Amino acid sequence: MNVHAVARGKEAAGNNLERTVEKVLSRNIEGLKPLDGLELDLGVTPKDVIYARGTMKLYHYRPMCDEVYRVPIVLVMSLINRYYIVDLASGQSLVEYLLQQGFDVYLIDWGVVRSGYEHLNMDHYVGEYIPECLEQVAEESGEREYSMVGYCLGGVMACMHAALNPNAGLRNLGCFATPANASGMVLYKSWADGENFDIDRIVDELGNVPAVMVDAMLQALRPLQKSAGRMSLLDNVGNDEFVKAHYRFERWTSDPVPLAGEVARQLYKHFLRDNKFIQSSFEVKGEKADLKNITCPFLHVAAVHDHIVPSDASKDLIDAVGSTDKLEVVVKGGHVSLVAGGNAVYRLWPQLVDWLSARSC
Repeated sequence: MNVHAVARGKEAAGNNLERTVEKVLSRNIEGLKPLDGLELDLGVTPKDVIYARGTMKLYHYRPMCDEVYRVPIVLVMSLINRYYIVDLASGQSLVEYLLQQGFDVYLIDWGVVRSGYEHLNMDHYVGEYIPECLEQVAEESGEREYSMVGYCLGGVMACMHAALNPNAGLRNLGCFATPANASGMVLYKSWADGENFDIDRIVDELGNVPAVMVDAMLQALRPLQKSAGRMSLLDNVGNDEFVKAHYRFERWTSDPVPLAGEVARQLYKHFLRDNKFIQSSFEVKGEKADLKNITCPFLHVAAVHDHIVPSDASKDLIDAVGSTDKLEVVVKGGHVSLVAGGNAVYRLWPQLVDWLSARSC
């Protein structure tokens, strides 16, 4: 090989290495701090707040098509995570995708509980807040029928609402990565059955369960996940789009919210310990949420590699509901990538749109 060619090759390799090192240093991989000027455009799809109560907000997203499906969609999010996992950024947003396909989209954002909201439980969230939001959706859209899609714990809450209000106009119900059978949540179940985790003491002394405690519980399920993510980031440090997407995910996973004390106590005792949800004996305002009362078209979506809601925790939901028109979809991915990963636009989103569009006219 020509000596000059070898020299040029070494120089090019050195320059590439230098650029990579600079990118790694500037992005501070260990601390997960973004580059100066790296915009984390989270939750930016245009929307309006059409109702609020306490920390809760109901968003109505502005349409992106001249014609929209008659039946609006109401997204119900989890109590322990920020809503923007379904709206990370343009091109990485389930909300945007639904709007582009002609759907009228609403979202219930539970907000961040603080002192003064310790008393909130499922009587408030499911028994009051959701019905109030649906009244606003009906007024805004002019339609009494609606579809509801719940993510994670939001799926549990959507199912409770559907079971308690079988004649309230629910046209379709979809649940993503939704825990149903607490026996399948082995680590959480071990805490609930053990003697070392005193939920009453935590709530009585702290009021609300702090976000840092919620995050610690989630991280305990897969303690090396963040380290593995950082290694993946290092491997792709030259790919700016990969880095931006990674940082959005990291921002969301590192951004949990506190859990209202009384709903935490309720979930711990009645959901985890006593497994009342799948037994159709979980009570809201004194009435049991019987899953057999759910008779509308039902879609259940699970992820193959979901470590937060494994298959043993979610698989019984499809049989527990009373619907005759029901479908279970199992896709590759994890708890989060199911709805917002790079492959979600190919694996889940089109299936959701096909299922809803056939039932939303």
